[in-house]
Parts: sequence; C-alpha cells; structure tokens
Amino acid sequence: MTEDWQNGGFGLYIHWPFCEAKCPYCDFNSHVSRSIDQTAWRNAYLAELERAAGETQGRVLNAVFFGGGTPSLMAPETVAAIIAAIRHHWPTANDLEITLEANPGSVEAGRFAAFRQAGVNRVSMGIQALNDPDLRRLGRLHSVSEALTAFDIARNQFERVSFDLIYARQDQTLEAWRKELNQALSLAIDHLSLYQLTIEGGTAFADRYARGKLRGLPDEDLGADLYALTQDICEDRGMPAYEVSNHARDGAQSRHNLIYWRYGDNVGIGPGAHGRLTISGRKWSTECYGQPDRWLNGVRDGTAEKPRAALSRADQAAEFLLMGLRLKEGIDPDRYATLAGAPLDPGTLDHLSDIGMINATRDRITVTDQGFMVLNAVIEALLSD
Repeated sequence: MTEDWQNGGFGLYIHWPFCEAKCPYCDFNSHVSRSIDQTAWRNAYLAELERAAGETQGRVLNAVFFGGGTPSLMAPETVAAIIAAIRHHWPTANDLEITLEANPGSVEAGRFAAFRQAGVNRVSMGIQALNDPDLRRLGRLHSVSEALTAFDIARNQFERVSFDLIYARQDQTLEAWRKELNQALSLAIDHLSLYQLTIEGGTAFADRYARGKLRGLPDEDLGADLYALTQDICEDRGMPAYEVSNHARDGAQSRHNLIYWRYGDNVGIGPGAHGRLTISGRKWSTECYGQPDRWLNGVRDGTAEKPRAALSRADQAAEFLLMGLRLKEGIDPDRYATLAGAPLDPGTLDHLSDIGMINATRDRITVTDQGFMVLNAVIEALLSD
C-alpha cells in the first residue's frame, strides 16, 4: 500500500550550526565558535545517519541538503564522509540532488572543488544583495566583488548553482530593485531564492526595530509593489516562480525543497534540525536539540533528538495544505480529503474562486497571483471550516 509520504518523496537534511558571524536578520539556529572539533562532529553525524537509516531501511533517497549555519565552513573531509555514509545506508535516486549552502567568502570558495569531489552537485549561495552598502547593513562579511568572484568559481565547479537575495530592504526603491534583479538574472544561473526582508523575533533587527532604530523599511503598499515587480521580471526572463519565494528555469527546481512542499518525508540531523517521518503508518514530527554542545553530547547517549510528537490526520492535512499551496502547482484535493477524512468546504472554495484568490478544479487547487499576495489569509479561510 502506498503511504502518503511517497507522494512527496524522501529527503535528508543535515544542519551545520556554525557561522563566522551572526547576521542581524537571521533567526536560524546558528552560532559563532572560536574552535570546532571537526572529527567529533563528523563522528556524530555518521552515528546519527546510522540511527536514521535503521528506521528508514530500503527507502530511495531523492535529495540531500546541507544547511545551516554556514555548511561551506565544514571540512571537505567531513562532507565527503557524510555523503559516503549516506550512499552506504540508502539506495539513492539516479538523479540524487546533493545541495550545500555556501557563503561567498574566499575560504568557502576555495573549498568548492573539494566539495564537488566529495559528491556535492548543487550549491546554494547566500549573496543577499548586489550593492556593498546594503551588504553592510545586512551584516554580511563579503563584498559584491567577492560574491561575484565566488559565484564564477562555483559555476566552474557545479552544473547547478542557486543564490539568495533579500529585497524590501531599508530605503530600497522599485527602480533600484529592478536594476539589481536584472543584474542577478544576467548571471548564468538556473535558480534564484528571493526573500522579502522580514523582522523575526529574537534577532538583532527585531531589537533595533522595537527601539525605532531600523528606519526606511517599505510600507505595505511598496512591499506589494516590490513583490509584483519581482514576479513580472523573473517571468519575463524565463525564471518563473514555482514557489512563493523561489524561481527556476524549467527542470532546475530545488528537489529537496519540493519534498518539503509536496509533504514527503524528511530526516533532520544536526542541532535544531526538524523532520517529518512516517513509521509503521504513523507520521511523526521530529526535532533535534538546538544547542550544539547539547546535541553533540546527546548523540553519544542517544538523546540528540527531542521526544517525538505523533501528527494526527487533521495535523497532517493542515500541514499539507500550508506547504502545498505555496507551490504554483498547488495541491491534489483528493489527497487532502484522504488525510483529513473530509474534503475542503465547497462553499469556501467557490467563494475564494469567485474573488480571484484560487483556481479550483476536481483534481487541482492552485493559488492565483492575486492570492499569493495574501496567501496566509487564503490558507486561513480554507482551514477555518
């Protein structure tokens, strides 16, 4: 019998928690450390891979993602050992995607050839801005020149290279963003992640904002205009959105992220890593302890992961809707009904269709361009019945 997770696939996420510096907008689980025992961390990852493989024996692995933190600060030997163990523990898809997030500093760029030899076949670079004043505002340690140099090195080593940009930055105008985005699209890229700057709780930016010291952020109307401009330019340049914040040329979509959004199963390994795992017909939410030392010590005594939470069918249906409607391809309503035990409310679907928020047919529900502007409200309406 086909289990629901097989509709989305099976992926593996490896979290490396260390960075050279903490960016003021970042709320990810990242830490600055003067010294890192690469051998101890390598051994811990290998032990956790073995444990996870015992629960998922025989599954075909579709994608691996090294995230962080700054995983390009990992020793290439550590990455190589992890990838070798992954291939030992699981059968893999013929087109297995192995992505590593990288910052465009000289240290990381110097390791690109070694990462490729280790088995990485896709790099996602955190460039974030293409002008130096905004890079400094964002707390980034690299310059535009360094970023472009690192990008050229990456393109020479990897067939698939993506990079991230943040927009809706302080004092950013529509025309400035138009110029910057066109510059990004002029590079030989096949995937772009374009995120609106949001002020996340617990970050340095949140503290500055609360004290009235983070000025020049766009108002709601300008934010909407920046989003609309982003969609128009990327569409015209052959890089349409396939998810709210992600754009790709045909065939270059991030396979690992698609597993999340299509609500497949995903093993999360490393400090703070989250996962969704189906075992014996039950879907579990998994989360590792976030503090690096706590996780590292926990691996040794079998307590690196917090107690798991079983997801009810209603929880799964809600998560499937939340994730799937972020995709341009939308969701299969029959899959939702199977998870929830009941279909989405026809009256709500008709109303959202009538006001131009969604397109709903018997076998597909997709969000319109207008609906994506208020996606949270669309999802809330669908889940409220």
